[in-house]
Amino acid sequence: MHKKILVAVDGSAYSTNSLRYLGQLFKDVPEMDVHLLSIVSAAGTGSAAREWLSEEEMLNVVSPATRKALTAQKKYMLQAIETLKMLGVPETQVESSVSLSRLGIAEDILHLARQGRYDALLIGRRGVGKLEELIMGSVSATILEKCHDLPLWIIDGQVNSTRFLVPVDGSYHSLKAIDHLAFILAGNPHAEITLFYSKALLASRPEIDPADFETIWGRDWCATNLHRPDSLFHAPKQLLLDNGFPEERISWLETFKGIEPAQQILRQAVIDDFGTIVIGRRGPESKKGIFRGVSDRVLLMAEKVAVWIVG
Repeated sequence: MHKKILVAVDGSAYSTNSLRYLGQLFKDVPEMDVHLLSIVSAAGTGSAAREWLSEEEMLNVVSPATRKALTAQKKYMLQAIETLKMLGVPETQVESSVSLSRLGIAEDILHLARQGRYDALLIGRRGVGKLEELIMGSVSATILEKCHDLPLWIIDGQVNSTRFLVPVDGSYHSLKAIDHLAFILAGNPHAEITLFYSKALLASRPEIDPADFETIWGRDWCATNLHRPDSLFHAPKQLLLDNGFPEERISWLETFKGIEPAQQILRQAVIDDFGTIVIGRRGPESKKGIFRGVSDRVLLMAEKVAVWIVG
């Protein structure tokens, strides 16, 4: 089954990091389709015009600077496609589009991601302080806040490793993240996966409702794989195996160090050179407390690593 990834780019160095990430991870993977998307701000144009006018009509009312930016992005797209081609992702697996913003850049990206039924949305994080980014807002921070129905891949800096670190805790959200990973990496010849459990002092095992799991994976699968003494590791591993990921590239790591799960996850990523962290996220209705959820704190502190957030 083909996977469809929507990739938001803007011609910056952060977009280049995203292209390199895609190339090193998905070269020689014919089942992966990539859509490169660039949204050019039409600030200064009335909301009514952005909503009702066609793209051609909008070009007649936007500023010269906006038209220049649109031309630059179209030129960049040709370079981006060529870059992916050089990295091993053939042009036949890449499509692109450049358009003027109508609802706002973040909102337009989310609209297309949902309308196109993509399997994930990839965005590069701009080089501002992580705390300031979450407080003041940016395209990536806005998307993170508003998108809980689509897996987000957030790339921070240049990522050079194809090794995946996947924290597990036995929860529904943790297994959903594994399910997404298993689907995306089916047939991938490059990736290695380490399932990771930290007994950090502030970590706690979640309450489990079997009905949540059975809705997705079925009663028989759950009965076989979720009620074993080693289910914390066995169930995620089985999902990967069921999707054809080779057993020899799956490992297990458990640690007793650290006092806080997010810090321990990031520490382990640095120590063992993991390029991507895959983590489940609870919905916006969940009570996360003063320190926010683990996934939020991982993103807040992450540097030079990709973080996949699966809601």
